[in-house]
Parts: sequence; structure tokens; C-alpha cells
Amino acid sequence: MQFKRPKRAPIFLALTVLALICGFRVGNPSFPERLENITYDLRVRTAQNISAPTATNLAFVAIEDSSITAVNDGKVNGLGLGYHSGLYWQRQVYARLVGELMAQGARCVAFDVLFGELRIDHPHVQMADGNVVESDEYFAWQTHQAGNVLLAGTPEVLPPDLFITNALAIGDISTEKDPDGILRRVRAFRDVRRWHPIIKEFSMLPEIRGDLERAIIHPGKILIPQIGTTNLIEIDVDSENYFQVADFGGQPLPGMSPKAKAFTSQRIWHMGIVIAAQQLRLDLARAETDLPHGRITLTGAGGIRRVIPVDHDGFFYVDWRLAPEDLRLVRAPVEFLLAQDRLRLLGQTNGLRDDFRGKLVVIGSAAQGNDLTDRGATPLERNTLLVSKHWNVANSVINDNFIRRPPLVVELVIIILLGLLTAIITWELRAIAASVSVALLMAAYFGVAVFCFTHFRWWLPVVYPLGGAMLALHGILLVHLVVFEEQDKRRVKSLFSKLVSPNIVHELLQADKLALGGAHREVTVFFADVRGFTVLTDQMQESIAEYIRSNQVEPALAEKYFEESARETLEIVNLYLATVAEAVKKHDGTLDKYIGDCVMAFWNAPVTNEKHAVAAVRAAIDSQRAIYELNVKREAENPAREKESRERVAAGLPPKQLHSALQLGTGINTGLVTVGLMGSDEHGFNYTVFGREVNLASRLEGVSGSGRIIISDLTYFQLLRHAPELASTCVELFPVTVKGIKDAVRIYEVPWQQNK
Repeated sequence: MQFKRPKRAPIFLALTVLALICGFRVGNPSFPERLENITYDLRVRTAQNISAPTATNLAFVAIEDSSITAVNDGKVNGLGLGYHSGLYWQRQVYARLVGELMAQGARCVAFDVLFGELRIDHPHVQMADGNVVESDEYFAWQTHQAGNVLLAGTPEVLPPDLFITNALAIGDISTEKDPDGILRRVRAFRDVRRWHPIIKEFSMLPEIRGDLERAIIHPGKILIPQIGTTNLIEIDVDSENYFQVADFGGQPLPGMSPKAKAFTSQRIWHMGIVIAAQQLRLDLARAETDLPHGRITLTGAGGIRRVIPVDHDGFFYVDWRLAPEDLRLVRAPVEFLLAQDRLRLLGQTNGLRDDFRGKLVVIGSAAQGNDLTDRGATPLERNTLLVSKHWNVANSVINDNFIRRPPLVVELVIIILLGLLTAIITWELRAIAASVSVALLMAAYFGVAVFCFTHFRWWLPVVYPLGGAMLALHGILLVHLVVFEEQDKRRVKSLFSKLVSPNIVHELLQADKLALGGAHREVTVFFADVRGFTVLTDQMQESIAEYIRSNQVEPALAEKYFEESARETLEIVNLYLATVAEAVKKHDGTLDKYIGDCVMAFWNAPVTNEKHAVAAVRAAIDSQRAIYELNVKREAENPAREKESRERVAAGLPPKQLHSALQLGTGINTGLVTVGLMGSDEHGFNYTVFGREVNLASRLEGVSGSGRIIISDLTYFQLLRHAPELASTCVELFPVTVKGIKDAVRIYEVPWQQNK
């Protein structure tokens, strides 16, 4: 049953596909988003090859494996530090880093190291005035003296009050990777709770084991889940979350309130933003957050303004421009600064460097193979220092360069426009041209997307526009075309693609109506037989048989040798037949069939060719010349083949037969024949010709001998009419009598050898 395609069907189909794609984009399932992230990673790496402006005062002080060794030994290059420490350094080590950076004139010092608790177990430190203080107090004092220290925090771990009150600010160093384990984004800020020490101590009691991170705040009470159970510990508070100190067995000191606030909320900005704020003098306390509309606005002195593009959870993508090895990043190991600090204390200041003057310094781990390791995957590298997120975020804020994704409505518009353009191209052009055009359009859009990212950090979507709106829609429309409009063309192509030249197939597919049934038509028929092949086959078989007899080869192995010989024989005949077939197709003939080692072809059907006889004769000439060149090439291989044969015999294998030249005998006749499809639906069809003139062409091939082209007088008369210069080269021979033809036939020989 044949179905007729409704005129409105493609429009309905295209709109339906686009609606589904847009629906998927709105729903945003995880898999397409992961693919989009992969394209983002590719663009990030591509952008690395394009020079882009960066802040010039970013620096990294690295805790290397060598740093750990130096502090553990208490000396650097033979210089005693005056202290030593194990893997978990005394706070005085960090204090001395701060002191040295302060002495060098660093703009700010940001720690990517968590100081989650006081360490009273650390050795005391003797101050310059002779006083002895705890290591924590020394660190706090040095932090206060510097006035530019940024301490690390996370929602789970905040520095003790001793450190917070002496630091300039707290920066969030949390790492939240995407589901595929790659760090692409950071959260601009987090609101964390700082619990009262009494509540913290209470929650840590063995019988309580409260999880303050999951505490539930209700009017008049706080519910703290017990770890490992479903129990909730209830704490009574007033409307402002104050609790009675006495409820926990404590007694307020004289003059102090009997109530205390259970917790205070504190907004902690990402460390990179805090670092940039020191450079730009941004007032983070006055930041305007508008997460529903995807922006955070920071303002500072001198009218400076930065707008950070974020999602509804406050995340934004890091502009990964500076890898840890980037030469634009000032870098030094910790021990270098500790050695300079020691020399300053000893008064040996000659030759000391101040590489970090005016720099925004990040102190973090670059060590490997221990608890300090902080490595992971970013779009730039599969295994790199995650501390690099801080200076990359700071660089974005300082230079006002952010990764910007278009709003959802803009993405949908892109999907629809590209989809409609793809539909028009697919419908207006033929399949191959349409596919090439769509592929070029996809490549152009992808190129634009990469260009926009590398030069402007605009992240244009790729997966839904290319994979959905273009590739999927194009494929679906092509299937629709094939099902409803390409049935005849597929039939013709499957029948003729191996029989005729691409030009004829193209003409057949262009035809509005195809008549492949029986018809009476004048054609030129061509027969070409490979001479000497039967003798060659017998020689090869006899050679194998003689080898088997002489060497008393076992039956199973003998069968294998015969099969190898048969395969080689078939390869040879196919090589010669293919050479003739190529010449036929080159001259737009229809390749009818292979009859043993003979090729049959004809011209002027199914596509009309007024000069069909000329085309057939020229195909015959090219065939003879191609066979000659093939023989020359094969005979040139004989020395190497002879050597291989000797090696085979030495290895106990049958020898290789040397190549021998095969010739071609060709017969051509022109006349009226019956042409059409022969066969059935069940067993397949063959487009062929039959009749007296076909038989005559076959007989002329039989009398052509080796290396000769024989044509009938009717073919010769066609040459006189359409190619007199070719006809003038032909030589008339004595008429011949052939089987099945009553009268003698006038024949001509066509010379084909090229003049030397």
C-alpha cells in the first residue's frame, strides 16, 4: 500500500520535535546537562590558547612536600629555623608566614588552610620582648598586626573566635564538584550559624551527640537531631533565639545577662571574592543579592561595581584562566618565606627579596601523598590543585570577567530558530546536499559558540541546539522523506548504483517518472572477455597439485592449499573484471552482468545517450589500455614475488605462481533490442537487454581473439556519424560468419595502442 504524504505533515512534524526538545530543555534532565558541561570543558581548554587579560598581582605560597620536610627538620638549606614541627604544623609556622608576607608588603594574605580549633598542645613561643605566649595566641597576634589576613572557613568548620576577631575576614573554601567529579562552579556565599559555646559543648556530650548542622529552628525552640537516631533534643529559646544560661548548669558572671543567644547567622563569601574585595575595596556587607533574577551586585569605593551572574542557589562558573603553573602567577614554596623570616630575625636582611609586595597571596597545599593533599579535576586538568579556584575567582571579580549563560528564554529561541532553519534546509534540498548543509551549519554554530566563549566568556548552549534542534530534527525529517517520497529513488539506486556511473544514477533519480518495464530500443552492446584466465587457473591448480604430490601433504592441509589457490584465482579475475567495469562506468554505460570471466554492458538505456556507440567504443579502448597497464604493473612485481616464492618453499609452503599477462577480447554491436527488468519480487530483478543484436555482440567477442576490439558495421556507421575521427582509425576486416546469424557480418577492428 502506498501512502501519500500530506502537505502539512512536515510542518507538524518539525513543530512537534521542536516542542519536545524545548520541553526537555525546560525540564533539564541531568544527562544532556552533563554533555553540555563536557563542551564547556572543551571551550575552557581552548580559551587557554588565547591570550586574555589577568590580574597582575595574584600570588601563591605553596605548602610543598619539600616544605613539610623543611619544617619537620627545622632547617632550610642548612639554615636553622629555630623550631620544627610534624605534619600538622604549629600555629607559629603560619604566624611566621604572615609576618614575612607583612614585611614584604603583601596586599592581603588568604589561607586555604582550616584552623578549626585551638591547639593548646602546641609549644609556646617566645616573643621579641621576652614574653612567652601560646602558639595560637602568637598566630592571632601576628594576624592582628598584619591587618590583612583572610582565614578559611566552611559551613562545617569555622575558626575559633580568637582567630576570627583578629583576622580581616573569613572566606569560604568549600568545594562542591559536579556529579562527574569536576569542579566547575563555586557558591558566591553561604549563610552559616555560629553556635554559642555552651550549645556547642552541650551537643558534644556523649549522651547527647547532637548534630548542629541539621538543627531545626522553630519559634520558641530549637530541635537538634541526635546522631545515629531519630531523636530530637529540644532547647527552649525566646522569640529572638535567646536561651537561659542556667538551663545548662552555668552561672552568668556578675554584670552579665542570664540569657545568651543560641546562635548568630554570618554570611561568608567565597574566598576568591573576599580576596578581590581587598583589591577593589568592595563593601561585601552592602552586597545586593537577587538570586531569583540571577545576579549579585557588589559595590565599592570610587563607584566601582561588579555584577556576578549566579543561578538560583548562588552558584557561578569559575573562569579558569590561571593554572597553578601559569607564569603570570607569582609562586614560591613556604620554606622560602620561612627562611627569609629567620634571616630577618637574625638581622641578616641583605639580599632579601620582596616578591610579594602588593600581591594578593593565597597560601595552600601543593603537597601530595598526605593529609594535606587537595587535588582534583577542573575543566583545565584532570588532576590539579583545587586551591587554584581562589585566584581564578578573584581574577574574574577584579577584571569583571564572568562566565555568562543566556537566560532560558534565549536558549529556547536559539533552539527554535536553528530548528526551523534546519527544517527548511532539509525540505528544500536533496538528502546529501541537505545533510552537508546542516553539517556546515552545525559546524558554523559550534564555531560561533567557541568564539563567543574564548573571547567574551559567553556560554552559548550546544547540546540542545545541535543535538536536538538540528541533528535529531534533520534525521527525523530525512526518515520522513525516505518513507513517503524516496521509495522509487531507493529502488533505482539499489538497482543501478553498482551497474552504472554516478552520473546515470543522478539522472535516474532526477527523473519525474521512471519506465523500467520492457521497451524496444536501439542500444550498443559490449562484451569483453579476459583471455588466458582458464589456462592460468589450470596452471595454478596443477602447480598446487604437483606440490602436494611431491611433498605428500596431508589431506586437511592439501585442502587448505587448494582453497588458498582458489581465493587467489578469484582475486585475479575480479581485478581484471573490475578494471573493465570501471571503464564502462567511466563512459556512463550500464553494467549488465559478469558471465564467468566476461563483462557484459550496454549504452542508451535506461538513460538516453545519442552517442551510445561512440561511448561504448571509447570504453573498449580504455579497457584495453587499462588491462595493458595492469599487466605491466603485475609483471613488475614478479621479481619480488619470485623471492617470496623461494622463501615460502624454504618454509615448507607451496610456491607462489608468477604473474602472467592476461589479454582482453572485445565485441561491440549496435541495434534494436528489448530492454527492461527481468526477474520477480521474490527472487530479485536484473535490468538487462536481449535479442538478436545482443547475440551478435557476443559472437563478435568470440572472434575478437586477444587484445583486439571488433565492432559491427552498424556500430561503425554510428562512429561515422558522431565521431568521424575515431571511425577513420578503424580497419575493415573480411566479413565473418558467426553462429546464429545467417549472413556474413561486416566487421571492423578498432586500434587502441597509444603512439609511443
